[in-house]
Amino acid sequence: MLLPRKLSLLCALACLIGLAASLGEAFPLSVASACGFLLAVFFAFGIGAIPVLSGYQYTAWIVTAVVGGMVYPQTFLHVGEFDMRNKWLILVVVQSVMFGMGTQMSLRDFKGVARSPKGVLVGLLCQFTIMPTMGWLLTRVFDFPLEIAAGIILIGSCSSGLASNVMAYIARANLTLSVTVTAVATIAAPLMTPILMQFYASTMVEVKFLSMMTSIVKIVLAPIGSAFLADYLMKASSSQVLRVRGFALLCALWLAFIAFGGWDWLADTLGAPALASVGIIGFFAAAVVFGVVYHVIRLICPKVQDWMPYASMFGIVYFTTVTTAAGRDHLMNVGLLLLLAAVIHNTSGYVLGYWFSRALGLNKNSARAMALEVGLQNGGMASGLAGAMGKLGTVGLASAVFSPWMNISGSILANIWSRNPVDDGSGLSREGEGDKK
Repeated sequence: MLLPRKLSLLCALACLIGLAASLGEAFPLSVASACGFLLAVFFAFGIGAIPVLSGYQYTAWIVTAVVGGMVYPQTFLHVGEFDMRNKWLILVVVQSVMFGMGTQMSLRDFKGVARSPKGVLVGLLCQFTIMPTMGWLLTRVFDFPLEIAAGIILIGSCSSGLASNVMAYIARANLTLSVTVTAVATIAAPLMTPILMQFYASTMVEVKFLSMMTSIVKIVLAPIGSAFLADYLMKASSSQVLRVRGFALLCALWLAFIAFGGWDWLADTLGAPALASVGIIGFFAAAVVFGVVYHVIRLICPKVQDWMPYASMFGIVYFTTVTTAAGRDHLMNVGLLLLLAAVIHNTSGYVLGYWFSRALGLNKNSARAMALEVGLQNGGMASGLAGAMGKLGTVGLASAVFSPWMNISGSILANIWSRNPVDDGSGLSREGEGDKK
């Protein structure tokens, strides 16, 4: 695999030379666009051959997605007559992202709540105050269009994602606390994110509280719950597995009833609130069925567990590409300003997350973990919610810009901390409560 990556780097160098040459007036813009896009593609693949940069390969693909969306917007927005912004496609992809995230979590993660209630409470307080507030302040400082401004607040109001756990591991920070706070914040998101959006962004974009809460349940809780069910089945007894499979069969029958005329009958019989509840029940029924199916697949092919993070990464790349393509015109006007806002927002999360955690009594390793928890938000959730609102090209634009920068800055900060560990007597698995030093 190393040789193809090295050859890819040579191709990237050739594209760079071609891009430099094509910037002259003698070449059409299409040549420069092609060279720029191919440069990004070849470099993203070849970067794995450079040891010091291999950890940034995912970030390189995110940047490639942005470049592709900018130079070939219509190509990535439509495949034939099919619109890549189709709401059902977006729903399926974001659920796949969240399921992939869930497969890297475990029900055991919630045990950290009992071991470290103070650390978790501090983490949640920092998570749901610092970033939405800083997002709102940035919209006061910069004159963004209202829907783009709402997107900045949206990504600040989402929970943290698995990237924060990966960075906490690299940084040799308190990984146990990081994983626990991510798990609890994800569960709290269906309530907290709509509340924060209602409070900070209701004058910028229409915020339908119940609709947003329902969307988060569908795109976050249902797929992650499905992954947790599969995790439970791996350790369950034979009788427990049989009971769950029996329940999954009932869920499958219910879904078949809904699909073959039941939904229309219920729509004529029930009111709108009850019908919405039936819809949520349907999503969880599907989650049960999929969790059981995934468990069976995992028994047959254990390596599928290792492939799931790549499915999540692919989903994020898809969102970034389509969002960038849909919002290309806006990015041409406010792209650099939005990048500056991302840098300020992200840096504020690291700095305030660390020092607020220290002020509230957490030790240095735990404060480092909380800095990464606060600074690294769940861009997939933000993109999914923007898509559910039908505003992927405006409200979703912030996540498309913020996600690449968060991956770059998080990697840099984690590696700096990794080379400068602190010994506060807690160890990496300490729950996060200790004397400040």
